[in-house]
Amino acid sequence: MEITSLKAGRGRDKKVVICLDGKPAFKLLAETALKEGLKVGQELSENQMEALAGLDRAQRCLNAAFRYLAYRPRSEAEVRQRLLQRGFDSATADDALARLKERGLIDDAAFARFWKDNRESFSPRSRRLTGVELRRKGLPADVIDSIVREIDETDCAYRAASVRAGRLPLSDYQLFRGRLAGYLGRRGFGYKIIKETVDRLWAERSRQKVG
Repeated sequence: MEITSLKAGRGRDKKVVICLDGKPAFKLLAETALKEGLKVGQELSENQMEALAGLDRAQRCLNAAFRYLAYRPRSEAEVRQRLLQRGFDSATADDALARLKERGLIDDAAFARFWKDNRESFSPRSRRLTGVELRRKGLPADVIDSIVREIDETDCAYRAASVRAGRLPLSDYQLFRGRLAGYLGRRGFGYKIIKETVDRLWAERSRQKVG
């Protein structure tokens, strides 16, 4: 069958309508048609059309992954789940993931560090809770174990509680301790770290009041 025209399709995906022997036959992404050098007068066999469909599916899958990664870094498991939700089959999704990893756009170790650093900067929490979050992102256990070992829980607990402590009255120690303990507990810190942090902040606030 002969390509008799290549017509620009409608919509944001920038597709091209391939007409064979004067009739619309199928659509491809414009970038697929360009990469494969399709042109009017070219003959296409059934096998060639199947191959084009496969290449186009792979490109659409890759484009979907690019869009998903544009917002923030993602784990490999997150990207794979997204692609499957978008209707791509496992083999196509896995091929796209392999290409993304080759380009350094998916790296679970780098993602784990990004997540830890982000939490430490904006919402400090314990090693345990950070590990729980990373497991939910589908990261391997060895990657999680390696990154959470870097967390200084004493520092994180102090920074997490210091702002909250500044808003609590010094007239009631039980209230001060209860509020901060609950706050730190919800961030996954254990009893020892909580007690040390509360005592440290109470002492600091008390010295500031006296001064």
